[in-house]
Amino acid sequence: MSVEDETAGVDISIDEAGNRAAKRDELADWINGQIEAIIRSDHGDPFAILGMHSYEGAGVEVSTFQPKAIHVDVIDAADGQSVCRLERVHPDGFFRGAIPNRGERFAYRLRLEGWEGTWEIDDPYRFPPVLGDLDVYLLGEGNHLRNYERLGAHPTTVEGMDGVAFAVWAPNARRVSVVGDFNSWDGRVHPMRLRHGIGVWEIFLPGVSAGDRYKFEVRGPQGNLAPLKSDPYAFASEKPPATASVVHGLPRREWNDGDWMGTRHATADRHAPISIYEVHLGSWRRVPEEGGRYLTYAELADQLVPYVQDLGFTHIELLPVSEYPFDGSWGYQPIGLFAPTSRHGGPEDFQAFVERCHQAGIGVLIDWVPGHFPSDAHGLGLFDGTHVYEHADPRQGFHQDWNTLIYNFGRTEVANFLLGNALFWMSQFHIDGLRVDAVASMLYLDYSRNAGEWIPNQYGGNENLEAISLLKRMNEEVFSRFPGATTAAEESTAWPGVSRPTYAGGLGFGFKWNMGWMHDTLRYMSKEAIHRRWHHNDLTFGLLYAFAENFILPLSHDEVVHGKGSMIGKMPGDFWQKFANLRAYYGFMWCHPGKKLLFMGGEFGQWSEWNHNVSLEWHLCEYEEHKGLQAFIRDLNRLYKSLPALHRFDTDWQGFEWIDANDHENSVLTFVRKGEASDHPVLVVCNFTPVVREDFRIGVPWDGDWDVILSSDDKAYGGSGVRPADGAAPTEAVPWHGRDQSVSLTLPPLATVVLQRREPAN
Repeated sequence: MSVEDETAGVDISIDEAGNRAAKRDELADWINGQIEAIIRSDHGDPFAILGMHSYEGAGVEVSTFQPKAIHVDVIDAADGQSVCRLERVHPDGFFRGAIPNRGERFAYRLRLEGWEGTWEIDDPYRFPPVLGDLDVYLLGEGNHLRNYERLGAHPTTVEGMDGVAFAVWAPNARRVSVVGDFNSWDGRVHPMRLRHGIGVWEIFLPGVSAGDRYKFEVRGPQGNLAPLKSDPYAFASEKPPATASVVHGLPRREWNDGDWMGTRHATADRHAPISIYEVHLGSWRRVPEEGGRYLTYAELADQLVPYVQDLGFTHIELLPVSEYPFDGSWGYQPIGLFAPTSRHGGPEDFQAFVERCHQAGIGVLIDWVPGHFPSDAHGLGLFDGTHVYEHADPRQGFHQDWNTLIYNFGRTEVANFLLGNALFWMSQFHIDGLRVDAVASMLYLDYSRNAGEWIPNQYGGNENLEAISLLKRMNEEVFSRFPGATTAAEESTAWPGVSRPTYAGGLGFGFKWNMGWMHDTLRYMSKEAIHRRWHHNDLTFGLLYAFAENFILPLSHDEVVHGKGSMIGKMPGDFWQKFANLRAYYGFMWCHPGKKLLFMGGEFGQWSEWNHNVSLEWHLCEYEEHKGLQAFIRDLNRLYKSLPALHRFDTDWQGFEWIDANDHENSVLTFVRKGEASDHPVLVVCNFTPVVREDFRIGVPWDGDWDVILSSDDKAYGGSGVRPADGAAPTEAVPWHGRDQSVSLTLPPLATVVLQRREPAN
């Protein structure tokens, strides 16, 4: 190797006149400058000076910075013998020396002697680069969709040495170092190698192991030191409020959910029954005997999974589980996108929780937050001293509603970071679906902004073209790579084709939350029964667009916080009427086209508004009214799953037919749900007043006997026990509602009644 190569452009080659001494002086000046840069922790290419180097005419030399050492010896790794004691050339601990009688590089170790004794280390600066050429190429073009396998911190073995390979993207940094318990958090000790062209800094540190805490110390382009940064690709973190990343590596598990994974394609299809129990793991249940601590993932597997299974939900949806610093964000301001929150255990513990769900026949969806991130000092904001993950212009990069930063979706590396993360949860944790948070805020450049507070796209419009491209590709990758997985969008506007395939011009989501249905129907249910006749269209309007998307009907956490009250608290009337109203509403929801989602606590009628800091009010389940509501949810799920008429065409007009949508005077709705021709049709009648309506005639499309298979007014659920019919309700040749046949029923007060046509005798 020529001296010119080693010194990055300093011309120290031997000229024809033999001016060796002058060039050696020039080399010495260059080396002294390099040493000062290392000592100042301001060296952008530490591998050019640290480690073993062969200089023309100078043999082999070793340089190392060891601020805790008094003496440093170079040990030949082949025989364990000392071949040289290095000279302390700087009082802060920089050691350097030539290896006598050696002209070629060789494997070596360093023996350090200091006030704490004598110890040996492997020099990180003798090891080759961490990233291979293919990694560099794929990261550069933004197509490294398994980027998490290379970036971050990975325990590995290099040249027979165990250690950890670190790699982090910081394209504008002047210097990046790994700091941690293993080097006293001293940024001078382990500066990293820059891979030019992709802006990734890397180093292999022998002797570092799983469980070690670490961060990155970054010096910005102007020489300023940023606050210590957590690893964007960390697989584990300290438990908040501590913020260090923890060396872990990819989680390892011998999965035992093959039966589920092999058949799950049938559980997330738009024709399948999907009934989702939405959960915040930190407040579903706590341990009051131990200061209200969180349940572990193992305890959640033992308690939450059988509870959901007993109630008959098909899926659990978890509020964000990616590591987040602030409890009050509920996880919606994550910093560690690749780390399951340490509040409940480690990554393998979360894997085991997912496996237990699958073994119980329950799918697992997680909330995924690619739209924004918090501005905490240890996070992604100004990561290398510049705006790399976020836009620099606050009109594009700052979210005014949440005081968070918005990803620069158009930057190749940022899009690759988010895409890789989406696929990471599917690959490493067998997650069955992603519910993407705040999609509307991603789609519109002027979301929640006034004129002059946003920047139009290249065509002058308000569509965020880069975010649209990211969402489309995310959906394409999820559906193509993970059979049976799905995605859902929390999208609150009329953006067309959210749940339509990308090849048909849509965004490619599997499902979309029906926010309009939720707002309209809750507004209706909050009215006293005497006033509901004037708001009847709040219940029926949703059917005008019910099949424009693959909808999920969400009664989510957002509806029971910030002064909105609990689900039972929203209901009008006295104590009995509140429960009757809520049962009638749930019955209407479960029979209405669309998949179902209910936030925890709503299934048993929690009185208090949801508080993320405390457990649900489980003591209420000792009371009959609450147990009755819980039993009703259990039976609704059983019915919904067992009757194809209630789920097969949740997203298609052929599965729904109005009988009477216009009876606003009585506040009664009647409709039919249908499956395939061979499936029994279902008649649904909803009475949203506390009036018992006798001899109430309803037209039906088919003759025969109709059996009452569910009534929310049943005494088993806490109802009054009014019987809609004595036995089966037979059809009569009395034209009604435009049909030739009709049935006469007694409508219970504030109740939803479900009837099924009996199979005609042959």
